[in-house]
Amino acid sequence: MNIKPEEITSIIKNEIQKYEKNIQTVDSGTIVQIGDGVARVYGLDDCMQGELLIFPNDVYGMALNLEQDNVGCVLLGSEKGIKEGDVVKRTGKIVEVPVGDAMIGRVLNSLGQPIDGKGPVNNDGFRPIEVHAPSIIDRSSVNQPLQTGIKAIDSMIPIGRGQRELIIGDRQTGKTAIAIDTILNQKGKDVICIYVAIGQKQSTVANIVNTLQEADALDYTIVVASTASESAPLQYLAPYAGCSMGEYFMHKGKDVLIVYDDLSKHAVAYRTMSLLLKRAPGREAYPGDVFYIHSRLLERAAKLSAKLGGGSITALPIIETLAGDVTAYIPTNVISITDGQIFLESELFYAGQRPAVNAGISVSRVGGSAQIKAMKQVSGTLRLELAQYRELAAFAQFGSDLDKDTSYRLEKGKRITEVLKQDQYSPMDVEKQIMILYAVTNNFLSDIKVSDIKRFEEEYFEYVDTHYRDLTKAIIEKKALDDEIKSKLELSINEFKKIFLQGA
Repeated sequence: MNIKPEEITSIIKNEIQKYEKNIQTVDSGTIVQIGDGVARVYGLDDCMQGELLIFPNDVYGMALNLEQDNVGCVLLGSEKGIKEGDVVKRTGKIVEVPVGDAMIGRVLNSLGQPIDGKGPVNNDGFRPIEVHAPSIIDRSSVNQPLQTGIKAIDSMIPIGRGQRELIIGDRQTGKTAIAIDTILNQKGKDVICIYVAIGQKQSTVANIVNTLQEADALDYTIVVASTASESAPLQYLAPYAGCSMGEYFMHKGKDVLIVYDDLSKHAVAYRTMSLLLKRAPGREAYPGDVFYIHSRLLERAAKLSAKLGGGSITALPIIETLAGDVTAYIPTNVISITDGQIFLESELFYAGQRPAVNAGISVSRVGGSAQIKAMKQVSGTLRLELAQYRELAAFAQFGSDLDKDTSYRLEKGKRITEVLKQDQYSPMDVEKQIMILYAVTNNFLSDIKVSDIKRFEEEYFEYVDTHYRDLTKAIIEKKALDDEIKSKLELSINEFKKIFLQGA
């Protein structure tokens, strides 16, 4: 076989022309120390705070401590099979989560990966978990109500779209129940809900998902869960991931409701990470920047200006207190960041007042601007009358003779308290709330026994639905109680009361 020299030359020339010089440079470092979900890496000179790093076995990590000779990282997965001397690579990206319409109705972990067994999620892109909060110029004032469907809250502690309202109380006082009721009440109101479970039992999260599913509320809800069995870094990331998913919808001009359940466990997860990273502990062993982690999260809840589409994120953070102590470190921090708090009291809960809202300590700093006029009209004196009743009830226990005015106030207070009681997972439309509150504040229920109030309320709504359907429509449309609506309302109450008292 004879090969001519010129043929060899042409083959070599062709190969030289085709040769592509692709050199990939990857900034990498070496693990110096690893343990307890924390790694120290030497050699990542250009690493950023919060950057995503790739460890062996496709485990991701997040850079948190940028020190002089090493980078302190937390692992977002198992450290099994990862050892000292292994190579760690930079990604050049801050930790981000997938976002998009396809996330609705799914249960996801802190990294946006599905954990509900329904297959992969088709996302519309990614969004960093840490984003600057909207500036003052980008915001507009909170002026639109977000109805919770709970009489005690919508009347006395109203929540507006774009507000941060803290739900605070001891364990087992109904904090999560209020948040879930609020999510259930958004059905058909074009509000996207996100429920973030931080450090809870898997069974608790499964029960909540079932409740949402049974009420068809999962159709507009995203559940982000980082349960107690997961590592502290994943629990720490969960609320930021949920917030980023919500911001995608907010910037599209939609209204979003996000529940952080709960930020006490979030602070504990951050404390765990910080102590393992050898950061200096401060009060109650929390690191110095524990206030900042919550403020930068909650400041992202906002009502955007019309120029930016007018979307909003309403945040309902939950904090668990110990023995009702609201002066502890984390509760006072979050109270100072939020626009009000709903305080749930154990004593009221065990006395049968559900939801156990203490109207005296609870406050909404947005106030009347988050209420429709009709609700303002019926709830104006409610808080004052309740406070007077609580004070008088304490004196009445001594059994002394009461004058006419005192016994009148006590009887009215009992009926108001009874009207404000509400079953779990049964939110009420705002027009029905207005009707029953109008009845109780204007003394129409003074001749109804306290024990019959609940039955009266249920049967009265049935009566109105049958005979006065135009009345509920008029309240929704006008959003205020004019003389015509008031006279119809009084007529319907008196008519039904006659029927009710005859049957009693």
